Order: sequence, then C-alpha cells, then structure tokens
Amino acid sequence: MSPSLDELRRSGVPVYRAPGRVNLIGEHTDYNDGFVMPVAIDRDTRVAILPRDDRKLIIHSETFSETVEFDLDKPNPKPNGHWSDYVCGVAVMIERSGIRLRGVNLAIESEVPIGAGLSSSAAIEVASALALLEKAALPDALQHSPIESGSDSIDRKSLAVLCQKAENEFVGMRCGIMDQFVSSHAQACTALMLDCRSLDFQLLELPADVRLVICNTMVKHSLAASEYNTRRAECEAGVSYFAKLLPDVHALRDVSTPDFERLGGGLDELIYKRCRHVITENARVSEAASALGRNDLTGFGILMADSHRSLRDDYEVSCKELNIMFDLASEVEGVYGQE
Repeated sequence: MSPSLDELRRSGVPVYRAPGRVNLIGEHTDYNDGFVMPVAIDRDTRVAILPRDDRKLIIHSETFSETVEFDLDKPNPKPNGHWSDYVCGVAVMIERSGIRLRGVNLAIESEVPIGAGLSSSAAIEVASALALLEKAALPDALQHSPIESGSDSIDRKSLAVLCQKAENEFVGMRCGIMDQFVSSHAQACTALMLDCRSLDFQLLELPADVRLVICNTMVKHSLAASEYNTRRAECEAGVSYFAKLLPDVHALRDVSTPDFERLGGGLDELIYKRCRHVITENARVSEAASALGRNDLTGFGILMADSHRSLRDDYEVSCKELNIMFDLASEVEGVYGQE
C-alpha cells in the first residue's frame, strides 16, 4: 500500500497542490472558444510523490481511503469510471506527449468538495501533472518536449492543455479549458479573464473589501452524468448553421450579437436559446472586466444576475434550489451580485 500523504510529507517528500475554482461569469463559453472569468478558491488538492523502480503508479486517495494500481506499460489503457481516471489520464497524456515516466507512489488528499461544481477534477489533474513531471519524468524524454521538468520551468499553458486532453480523451468529458487553466495559473486575490481560443489572459485585482461566498445547494454536480455533452452538441449545431451564412465562423464566439439577431431566426427554437446564451454571455464577460477595472461592483453584480437568468432560461442548466438561493441572495443587503 502507498504511504499516506502525512507519512510522505514527514519524510521530506515534496507536496504539489492545485486549487479548485468558482466562475464569476462566463458559463459554458469556454468550449465555444469564448471568454471566462474564474477565480481560485481557498480549497485545494495536494499530491505527494515517491519514485519507484518499476513502471507502476500506486495511487492512494486519503479522501476515499482507496489505493489503485496502474501499469504504465499496459497497452491501450481504458478509464474505469473511477476517481483514479483523472490521475491515470494525466499520466497517459504525458507519455503520449513524448515524456516517458517512471513508476511512483502517489498520495492524494483534497479539500475541494466533490460534485459541488468547484472543479475537483481539474485540481487533481493539475496537481498530479505537476508531481509527475517533477518527479516521474525520465530526463532523456524531456529534451524535445514542450513541457519541461521542474515545477518552476513547466509551461503552464501546455500543462493546462495536457490536463484538458486527459479529461476529454481519457475520462470522456468534453470540457473546455477553463478549469485546468485557472487551476494552473490562478493567483491570490485576483480573477482571471481568459480568452479560451488564444489562451491569452489577464489577472484582474479583486477589491480588498469584497468577499466571495460559496453556497452549497446540496444538489450533486456531476458533469459526466449531466447533459454537458448534450449542450456542447447543441452549440455545435448552432455553429454549423451560422458557418453556412457567415465567413470565418468556427465557434459561437465568432457570431456577433447583431449577426445573431439578424440571422438567428432560422434556427430551431432550442438551438436558438442555447446560442443566445453563449453569444450574450461572451459580451457580458467583456463588460464585467471593464466594470471590475473601474471598481463598478454594482454594474458587475447586475451582469452576474443577467448571467444567471440566461443560464436558467436559455441554457436550462439551473435547478430549483439554485434559483431559490439566487432569489434569497438578491434580497440581502451588501450582496453585489450572485450567479
């Protein structure tokens, strides 16, 4: 059995960590090449690692009190629908990138609530990737790789893309880049505005007297079991429609609000609503960045509220409990915005 994280830490083994996140505004825009504004939270996943002499990953979860074995030499590895898929998927993608790994013992613990919409999967992916690249990568394999060994020299954009590929291609969840990107790039007391196409980003300072409050609806959030992939397919149907009418449309971020209003009438009603959310949400993110820059928290809050209503009515990914919480928060003095 793999040593516990505390045992490894006491023996001087380094610990790698990555935070969970909340998204202030920019929901379901990342897989449409759009704009998002997430912020890291003060809950993270930690991974301790100890090299082995073979090619096996022995992965122990403190959270689940489970230990899983994964053989790096196993041909055509497949996911098991298990929490360990996020770690194994990262290892598989690292090897596919041209970096050969040695076996390791991994001990993992997490403060990021699972199924709460706080990106626990991205946190374990990024923390595991940092640990594997630092301690498990064989030096000869790193010479021609875009991802270098050593947590201080790793190309964080390449790291985020690799972790996204692990979730897309191994786990089977067609998520966008937002969660992995903020987990690998976030800094304290800032929001991160990200262009999900170019991966250009800017850190936006949050006012010192503002606090983010995360409320739990107690409704379990599971992307793999939700209609996430269905929503993505609906957006792709919208892209196919607009691409026939407009040049250079490759994603919904390429459709302007005036073009949507002018041409969107030919869409199926359901696809029309999905597209309207994404296109207007992209505009809201840009407006929110401007509002934050001039310290207009009231304006920022109005945009957050508009985002929630769009998610509720057009994208239909809200729920009764969240809607009630939204309404209650709207009546609380001192609350600028809620989503």
